[in-house]
Amino acid sequence: MRIAPDTPPAGTLRDWLDHRAGEDDVAFVFTDDGTSLRWSELRRQAEQIALQLTAAGHAKGESVAIMHPNGRAAVVALYGALYGGFRATMINLAAGRDAIAYALDHSDARIAFVHDSIAELFELAKPAAMTRFVADAIPPATALHDISPQDHALLMYTSGTTGRPKGVVHTHASLLAGGWTTSIAHALRPEDRGLCVLPIYHINGLCVSVMGALVSGGSIAMSPKFSAGRFWADAGTSGATWFSVVPTIISHLLHAPNDPDAGTKQRLRFGRSASSALAPDVQRAFETRFEVPIIETMGLTETAAQILSNPLPPGVRKIGSPGIAYGNEVAILGPDLRPCTAGIEGEIAIRGPNVMLEYLKNPEATASTFAGDWLRTGDLGRVDGEGYVYVTGRLKELIIKGGENIAPREIDEALYSHADVIEAAAFARPCKSYGERVEAAVRLREGSEVSGAELRQICEDRVGAFKAPDVVHIIDELPKGPSGKIQRMKLAEVLVTLEPSG
Repeated sequence: MRIAPDTPPAGTLRDWLDHRAGEDDVAFVFTDDGTSLRWSELRRQAEQIALQLTAAGHAKGESVAIMHPNGRAAVVALYGALYGGFRATMINLAAGRDAIAYALDHSDARIAFVHDSIAELFELAKPAAMTRFVADAIPPATALHDISPQDHALLMYTSGTTGRPKGVVHTHASLLAGGWTTSIAHALRPEDRGLCVLPIYHINGLCVSVMGALVSGGSIAMSPKFSAGRFWADAGTSGATWFSVVPTIISHLLHAPNDPDAGTKQRLRFGRSASSALAPDVQRAFETRFEVPIIETMGLTETAAQILSNPLPPGVRKIGSPGIAYGNEVAILGPDLRPCTAGIEGEIAIRGPNVMLEYLKNPEATASTFAGDWLRTGDLGRVDGEGYVYVTGRLKELIIKGGENIAPREIDEALYSHADVIEAAAFARPCKSYGERVEAAVRLREGSEVSGAELRQICEDRVGAFKAPDVVHIIDELPKGPSGKIQRMKLAEVLVTLEPSG
């Protein structure tokens, strides 16, 4: 089951869990109670769940819903579904009742693993015929389904900021490849232990951390959720050598009083940032204060997380770029959906073993997302002469003011240049004169006295008066998805509820 650096993993999730169980090392450490879970114990518990689901008549590839926060039960349920050849359907607990109800119904799941804290929400959202998993006796003659690398393994719903969420289907092969792209980019080793504070019902937590450990033979220290007050202590006591977070977490850590001790800083090889663009000023400030290098990356639900990564030190990290392709290929597509030459802006596209199979029950969306075998990301960018990608915006998030395209990221980065800004996002609002106008919202550190007008002036100085936001709103919290990514498209709607009427 060893893999060469340029070879995607072979086999199924069952094969890989069997292999790791034979080595019998620690797979997970849970930071809330300090307990651990060995690969052999995980395989035994996963097999019991798989056998019970099979005996209950659930077919190969059938959806099995999982409604759990991070923890031992979530990990066992995930691996149980995967081991049995079922389609692990990870439900975003932060999505709200209507979105959860849609996912449970659309997935055709008949059974769900439900944490006690979610039981009431489950009862409100579930289809009438869906039942909650309860451990039971297994008939002695039960045999597991035969499974192959191309069988369905994972179903995860996109955040659905516009329209209904889409159900992304990954096979055993593409799910394993998602862990592999992380492993080769970050040179993960069996002795590495990642700190996972992102929910595993999000693709980053599930593929980068959980699948990355399975493929590399390392382990994961899992926290129930991110806590700025506990982060460095958990990194220290768990023995973590790396962590995966999102830009909002990096910003929150930067504005918190806690620092890692000398031993933790020395042991941490790197932290990685993904899910949205990391402002260069925030990255530099973080590395200066904590002395831990941040590797900016980029990933999608549709690609089992990572598609791009900067190299590890001493390789060249280009601040402002999510890096180069590892284990897959990247291209910039022009309006004709053909690859462009270096330096030309177009749509970022990916092809490789980690690309999804399809959107469940949505052939039209599946077809429109692919240009041949290239998966269209919906992000705009360009590639330099050394293969580093620079993201310039999202097609759906571009602000079109007076016929000129404005990338919100430019304005975000100007706002983050002020040390008091913890969260920032520019967005569009309708305008009679220009079609759309630019506005922005920020969250400031506690006690800050900086004004919206001052922040607007910073933007004008850095990006010019035309691109600068007409107004900068200072609010307590920006809307975010399950990974902590700011949901720019929801800001105008949120601000309507905060602004005085009349």
